[in-house]
Amino acid sequence: MRRRGRGHPHMTGEVKIDTVRSYSGGLPGRALNQARTNHFVIDSPSGPHEALSSGEAFLAGVSSCGVTLIELYAQQEGVPLRRTEVTIEGVRAVAEPNRFAEVRMRFELHGVDQAQAESLVGVYQAR
Repeated sequence: MRRRGRGHPHMTGEVKIDTVRSYSGGLPGRALNQARTNHFVIDSPSGPHEALSSGEAFLAGVSSCGVTLIELYAQQEGVPLRRTEVTIEGVRAVAEPNRFAEVRMRFELHGVDQAQAESLVGVYQAR
């Protein structure tokens, strides 16, 4: 859904709104989620430890953005990128599990030389 940027003082023009609905399903520590027609489970870091945790889901969103942005940009620019892999680690103090103290990302780009890889990662970092 696209709407004009009314009500958002720092936005002008069109905006894109993504909506995710989360709800309880009767098991404490578990959320059932829906994004468009996709349904998925996210568990709390405190349990039940069967599905992705909320922190892992957040990190997956960041790393998948890196993969897709780099691959699409490479395709548009005619860069011969064959494969992209991003590993992300979120570091949190046990005493503050709701706050990332540090996030580290490692990019592996296949099919390009070092200069091309650095340029592609730079495009991601600039966004």
